[in-house]
Amino acid sequence: MDSFLLALSKLADPGVLMLMLGGTAAGVLIGAMPGLGSVLAITLALPLTFVLAPEPSVALLLGLYAGSVYGGSLSAILINTPGTPQAAATVFDGFPMMQKGQGDLALGWATVASVIGGLISVVVLIVAAPTLARLGLRFGPMEYFALGLFALTCVVSVSQDNLAKGLVACVLGLLVATMGQDPLTGDVRLHFSSFDLMAGIALVPFLVGLFALSEVLWRVGERVSDKIEFQGRTGFRFPPLRDILSRWRIFGKSAVIGTWIGTLPGIGATASSMVSYAEAKRSSPNAANFGKGEPDGVIASEAANNAVTGGALVPTLSLGIPGDPITAVMLGALIIQGITPGPRLFVDNADLMTFIFVALFFVNLSLLVLGPLLGKVFARAVRAPEPVLLGVIVVLLAIGTFTVNYNAFDLKVMLVAGIAGFLLRYGGFPLAPVVIGFVLGPMIEQSLRQGMVIARGDFLVFFRQPIALVLFVVSAAFLLWSGWRHWNDWRSARKRREP
Repeated sequence: MDSFLLALSKLADPGVLMLMLGGTAAGVLIGAMPGLGSVLAITLALPLTFVLAPEPSVALLLGLYAGSVYGGSLSAILINTPGTPQAAATVFDGFPMMQKGQGDLALGWATVASVIGGLISVVVLIVAAPTLARLGLRFGPMEYFALGLFALTCVVSVSQDNLAKGLVACVLGLLVATMGQDPLTGDVRLHFSSFDLMAGIALVPFLVGLFALSEVLWRVGERVSDKIEFQGRTGFRFPPLRDILSRWRIFGKSAVIGTWIGTLPGIGATASSMVSYAEAKRSSPNAANFGKGEPDGVIASEAANNAVTGGALVPTLSLGIPGDPITAVMLGALIIQGITPGPRLFVDNADLMTFIFVALFFVNLSLLVLGPLLGKVFARAVRAPEPVLLGVIVVLLAIGTFTVNYNAFDLKVMLVAGIAGFLLRYGGFPLAPVVIGFVLGPMIEQSLRQGMVIARGDFLVFFRQPIALVLFVVSAAFLLWSGWRHWNDWRSARKRREP
């Protein structure tokens, strides 16, 4: 109790409080700018930690972390491109809600889901950090492979209108993901004699081009009006409390999935949002509306990716193992302060650990205020004349993409991905399966290859691992259920066509 009161008193210090709120607001703005993201936000603030005490440094970095993860949902909903890779799944239902005139409500759902997911992850971090860390360490290549396959089943869910085209799009994403160096041997694949392609295709320019630039090209091709017109408001609106309470299951389940996957070193929030989206699509009573503007899809993605913020800190603090690239930077910040993460951290720096828990709790809570304020600013942007808005979007996309690696080749990737996205849209191919295949491809391939090396070529070893076996069974059951439902739908449609 004394540690808790001490943490509250430190957080109430005006300087610490301003750093926390300023970091959160800056994180939201950086996260909403396509191509920037959490790593850049924290890296830019890292030099400040040299002159700050541990508590102000932690408050600033946690604010940047949680704020940037949430900020990616703003551009995902408003301009059909994830501001950060963590918000890739938010696009699937967030932007369709925007098109239906429910952009203000979509922002409200994203904010509520982000806050609830973040708060649940803090509670789990406080209560079960050592246990979850040990569970995360039980995941090896076999388990990662099974987890990747389970997440890949959501392709069936997001391709209901045309499963064949959805599968083709997913294979295309998997194929693009194989470009570059082999993860085990280092051999270069599919580089087409291009030196730049030897490093593979980066995630940010690919996502930005596929979603945002293709949307710009699509609107230019339509030439319907001089102004983007929506059927409803484009400000910010919290959903009714009764609707929030009626969806408590998906909030809780998505937050638990995000926290759990966050504890797995090297996986990150992008995969967690995909897995959560797949599970929500499988179990939601509104499954048929996914991909068409269903709030459950926004909730599943945002609750999961924001819950990763707490989950990723579990191995970082408990074992000194970064849960993702973002926490790797934060690990460096702690070391700069003379703090060594690991099992002794909770004993030697108990007061600091309590401060981290309290600060992360209030950072997530502050999104309830900062989210509406900053969300309204971005929402007003869509009321600008379409030629002006599209021009500004293209400039921002180019700047954001270039500043990730300061590599002109990324701009070429963005352009090619944008044209490819436009052609896929024109052909009726869904874009979501492309992203799913591209994001999950490296994890699935690397885990499979590593597992086969460990098993000396015996694939049956994968089914002898309890956790992997459970995930395989769940994936197979979902595919069988989806196939049975498709078969019934086909038979019903055939009977209706018969005289």
